[in-house]
Amino acid sequence: MTTTLRIGAHVDQADPIAEAAARQAPLVQFFLGDPQGYHGPELRYAGGAEALRRDAEAAGVALYVHAPYLVNVATTNNRIRIPSRKLLQQHVDAAAAIGAQGLVVHGGHLNKADDPEKGFDNWRKAVEATDLKVPVLIENTAGGDNAMARHLDRIGRLWDAISSATGADMVGFCLDTCHAHAGGIDLATVVADVRAITGRIDLVHCNDSRDAADSGADRHTSLGAGRIDPELLAAVVREAGAPVVCETPGGPEEHLADFAWLRARV
Repeated sequence: MTTTLRIGAHVDQADPIAEAAARQAPLVQFFLGDPQGYHGPELRYAGGAEALRRDAEAAGVALYVHAPYLVNVATTNNRIRIPSRKLLQQHVDAAAAIGAQGLVVHGGHLNKADDPEKGFDNWRKAVEATDLKVPVLIENTAGGDNAMARHLDRIGRLWDAISSATGADMVGFCLDTCHAHAGGIDLATVVADVRAITGRIDLVHCNDSRDAADSGADRHTSLGAGRIDPELLAAVVREAGAPVVCETPGGPEEHLADFAWLRARV
């Protein structure tokens, strides 16, 4: 458990340092390029990677990169898995170049008829095939019956597979509260349950949910404006003791309100 809540937000990547300053935040998360494209990372910061690394260090701002949503290294579809592995390596390299603390990647999914074990093993192969220059933080997801990281039992089997891979020590976990709620995980015990499986929680995505528990709907909303019990939401952050990113709507004003809401309860 941490005594000081380190909280930031997902922001536009053009100037993460200015975005952090506007939110008085010690950390920010952003995409590098198109979150829905296979085109590879694109850094828009003036001066490039070295300038961003230097300026972030000078400002005391920790950087986290979120991989594109379509990265799915678990799938049995070669047309998706092979480009996904390439994209994962490209984003690891780009995240390392800017001095990022980690790269957040969704757990991915298989087709309904596929054997889940193939997906877990594909993750193992991806870990072994990737030069992990920064920690890869696998994020739990909200929907899909054949998702790799929606339910706790699947996360457990995924971790069992990954644990045998060379480079497994560079794989961490990002706990998303909206995804856990919408995915049917009990927020009252999620921190202990995840830690029992992974041994770690490296980052928390603290988001409220527009939809009911176990809805499978990935729709974030501002803290206190959704369907998650406020005390449960605060308890997850308190117990996890990890850095926090709010992926909630709005800009600096709305995010500062989210930060204040959370600090008042944690």
